[in-house]
This record gives sequence, structure tokens and C-alpha cells, in this order.
Amino acid sequence: MKEFLSQRGVPYVELDVSKDRANADDMIRKSGQLGVPVIDVGGKIVVGFDVPKLESLLAQRGGQKVRFGLTVADADAVARKRGLPPVSGAYVGRVATSSPGDRAGLRQGDIVTEINSRAVRTVDDLEEALASLSAGSHVHVSYLRDSERRMAEVVV
Repeated sequence: MKEFLSQRGVPYVELDVSKDRANADDMIRKSGQLGVPVIDVGGKIVVGFDVPKLESLLAQRGGQKVRFGLTVADADAVARKRGLPPVSGAYVGRVATSSPGDRAGLRQGDIVTEINSRAVRTVDDLEEALASLSAGSHVHVSYLRDSERRMAEVVV
């Protein structure tokens, strides 16, 4: 469960009901169950590792921003600082471990150029493209690595 949520960039709080009677009582009150895991997604309870139900609930979370796990800068600004020819895209400075960006295979130095066929010329373009996504979406990423065009697909 923790890996499932982490891979999707979903923040969570883990409560060990075997060590805390108050949390155990609260779990039983909310779910009517003694078994674990019990997951509360926005007040909706899921008992067990029910992937379709979890994905549906996560996709419905209003106002939740999809996190791709990248630290980025405008690629053109980075190129100018290094005395390189102009290039458009979002330059990847860091990639968070187990994030959607990591699962897509992105690395420091890559330049994201498209998200789901939507051109990414700047960091703002990347943020707008990600803002249009919801949890559980399939994302096609085009990027440059050492001037070679690459593509990847990942579920956020």
C-alpha cells in the first residue's frame, strides 16, 4: 500500500493499529472491520488493497495537484548560462526517488519537451500540462537526453 501511494505521489499518514488502541478503535468505528489495511481517502473508507477502488477515489480528489517529482528550470535559461545554443523545454535538475518522473526514467539533465502531445517550451508549460492531469492518468512524456529524443509513459 505504501509503495502504491508513494509511486503516485500521494501523501499519507501511516497509523499502526497494533500499537495504538485509540487508532485501532477509530479504524473499527470508521470501517466496521478488524483487518488491515483500512485506507481513508477523503472520508471514504477502503478495506484491503482494492486497486480499482483506490484509483477511482484518488482520481476524484478535487483540487489535488499531480506531483511529478521533478525540480525543473527553463531549458533556455540553463543553456544560455552554459553558453549553449537556445533550446526550449523544462530542464530537469532533480528527480525524486519513486516519483512518477523517476518511474518514467527521467534523469538530471533531461529536457522535457512534451506532456501528452502538449508542447513544453518553459517550466510554466510543464506546470500547466501537469495541472490538467488527475491521479491515475496515463502520461506520455517526450524528452531530450544528450540531444536524443526519447519517450516514456507513466501512470500518475
